[in-house]
Amino acid sequence: MSNQYPIINGAESFYFEGNRAGVLIIHGFIGTPQAMYPIGKAFADAGYTVCGPRLKGHGTAPEDLEKYTYQDWIDSVEEAYNWLKERCDKIFVCGLSMGGTLTLYTAAKYPLAGIITVNAAVELPAMYENLKERFIADDGPDIKKADAMEITYEKIPVKSIKELESLIKETKENLEKITCPALIFSSEQDHVVSPDNAQKILDSISANSKEIVTLKESYHVATLDNDQGLIIEKSLHALQSWEEDGEL
Repeated sequence: MSNQYPIINGAESFYFEGNRAGVLIIHGFIGTPQAMYPIGKAFADAGYTVCGPRLKGHGTAPEDLEKYTYQDWIDSVEEAYNWLKERCDKIFVCGLSMGGTLTLYTAAKYPLAGIITVNAAVELPAMYENLKERFIADDGPDIKKADAMEITYEKIPVKSIKELESLIKETKENLEKITCPALIFSSEQDHVVSPDNAQKILDSISANSKEIVTLKESYHVATLDNDQGLIIEKSLHALQSWEEDGEL
């Protein structure tokens, strides 16, 4: 469907073959796997099998994104999940922003060994409400670190925002079905997704083992921001702990 729109250089999916524990890495709305690559590479370096898919309509052009529904994004995630399932005995999922929403969606549906969310949305950001035009301008990546760069779109299709809203609504309705361990990262200052979302996730999921880690030096795209090292350190600790005993 998107052959006329080439993939932006650097926005491709990534895969690393490793051990029998797999990690599915999911990028955010209008973002690309590039924002998650440092996290994915760190997991791969620790021995995990890692899959970071490019969600349909992302990493090409806003006009391409406009063609797809939230079910198409779910399909992208499920294709990656099945790729990991063929290679791994247990699967963890880690996602940023809408990728965090998709992580929660996946955890409510499949038997995961644990999840990691970074500034995940379970409520539509206020800036996306009551829009009438075809596209809205994007202000650029919400990153505190001065020299950080994210591959993203300069404008957003309003149709795609409505799809995001539908995904958030469906995910929110099923949060209580999540029973696997959860590590929830939340930036203290986030200009896209309200930090309140982290507490709503914590309160709504049924996991016995769940924790919020506050990121004090990062904005929304925390995986490329000042707390990247902290996210990697805490996440690796969680993955190793969950592998051993299912606890944080």
